[in-house]
Amino acid sequence: METPTYLAAELRLPTNWLDYTILGIYFVVVLGIGFAARRSVKTSLDFFLSGRSLPAWITGLAFISANLAATEILGMAANSAQYGVYTVHWYWIGAIPAMVFLGLVMMPFYYSSRVRSVPEMLLLRFDKWAHLLSSALFAFAAILISGVNLYALAIVVEALLGWPQWVAIVVAGAFVLAYITLGGLSSAIYNEVLQFFVILAALIPIVVLSLKKVGGWDGLTDTLTKAQGGDFTTAWGGTGIGSDNPLGANWLTIVLGLGFVLSFGYWTTNFAEVQRALSAKNLSAAQRTPLIAAYPKIFIVFLVMIPGLAAAALIPGFGTEESGYQYNDAIPYLMEQLLPNGVLGIAVTGLLAAFMAGMAANVSSFNTVFTNDIWARYVVKGREDGYYVGFGRLITVIGVCASVGTAFLASSFSNIMSYLQTLFSFFNVPMFVVFIVGMFWKRASAKSGFWGLLAGTVAAMVNYFWIYKQGIVDIPTDQGANFVSAIVGFVAGGVVMVAVSMFTAPKPAEELQGLVYGTRSPGMSEAPAEGDDAWYRRPALLGWGAIILAAACYIPFSF
Repeated sequence: METPTYLAAELRLPTNWLDYTILGIYFVVVLGIGFAARRSVKTSLDFFLSGRSLPAWITGLAFISANLAATEILGMAANSAQYGVYTVHWYWIGAIPAMVFLGLVMMPFYYSSRVRSVPEMLLLRFDKWAHLLSSALFAFAAILISGVNLYALAIVVEALLGWPQWVAIVVAGAFVLAYITLGGLSSAIYNEVLQFFVILAALIPIVVLSLKKVGGWDGLTDTLTKAQGGDFTTAWGGTGIGSDNPLGANWLTIVLGLGFVLSFGYWTTNFAEVQRALSAKNLSAAQRTPLIAAYPKIFIVFLVMIPGLAAAALIPGFGTEESGYQYNDAIPYLMEQLLPNGVLGIAVTGLLAAFMAGMAANVSSFNTVFTNDIWARYVVKGREDGYYVGFGRLITVIGVCASVGTAFLASSFSNIMSYLQTLFSFFNVPMFVVFIVGMFWKRASAKSGFWGLLAGTVAAMVNYFWIYKQGIVDIPTDQGANFVSAIVGFVAGGVVMVAVSMFTAPKPAEELQGLVYGTRSPGMSEAPAEGDDAWYRRPALLGWGAIILAAACYIPFSF
């Protein structure tokens, strides 16, 4: 077990009235967006999916902002301080191909079927047991991940501003609760667009000043190479099978575990992300949502990786007990060392915006799944639409309170990205294998969905908690163990689905239209709206452009 997640006490920031004024203005704007969005909420579709009316650029920015949470900023900076330039894999191979696959291949199935959530697709393709299990697993995971953001916010605010943890938790939770219950998904999405730019304004000064502090990129890499070895500043150095490297993973587990299983499992089935695309105004806009998001995703790695590398270069042994800092301290340490007042206020506001964006994404997806997929489907059926809007607001309150309760589970990880990757291997990867087998294999039976999902989840947990944690197989790092757990969960789920399908009846062919690759529903033939058919808006061109650009980014870091 890793050491607890507490920021170093000496990271208290010298904030003044200017910094608090900037922070106060941000909170006022956030609530203002919530009140403005409230006027557009008339039906449950408005509350849970923004009435499927938003343009692609709005949903695309919200898509990437929902991912720019505490885990992304603190976690990836921590990842870089601990593992070095290997962090680029989480972006260029661990995100972009999966985002493109979501836009080009899976969004036509999601959007054209008119589902309100990812688990609802399993109800259509398999049966109610697969649907119920996936809904319950997703709701549980959403609360855990929301709690990570809330906990990370609390420890950062306590260390940087001196607020007690309970004050930070209550204030942030109350603001997220207020703007989601007021305006539903529209409020969350428009706030996420605002938060995207606030986060950039916070990170860019940290990157520029930290590079100046360490003597530019050359000074940074020279320092790290002397202290950590040459592999620390390359993407693929030391990843041969049987070789040692800081990440504790070889190229095969990186490509299969992170690049395929974990990334596709997260980006294609995580409803906190997919919900933004489902709120788009038409199929073309829905497809372009993750593709638009892919382009900033390619470059955001530099905004989170460079601060982590700089912290490792400035403090010998950063992240060890002797240094007095943990890996999660990287960005707060640089804020305290480098930023003047005013800029400091923007940086603190950016961190809070990131935490709130991540929490809001998970809470808004949680209330949708719990209301539509569990409550309305199995508990209280057939009530008027207004009842479910009211219940959605109530379950949002419960979800925020539950997030507070789960927040401290993250405290046992000094690198919160390790914790998140562990959750993804448990919950997202098994759902992905069920989706992928069901989408590409007509013979997959209705009952195979439930058993494949259950087997994949259990297998991933067994690998992590027993085989890895009990030392039955030696895996050097938590991240390496997560890659292996993801592969184990994927293989177990797929094998069980095939086995169950061999002994149970497939669904009738007429029930699979629009749900299996090679079959079409009427909505999948939808022509692009006027203005959406321009060459630079074509999904295929956007998707392949993102993949080529991400691949090209590897070249300078491969030697």
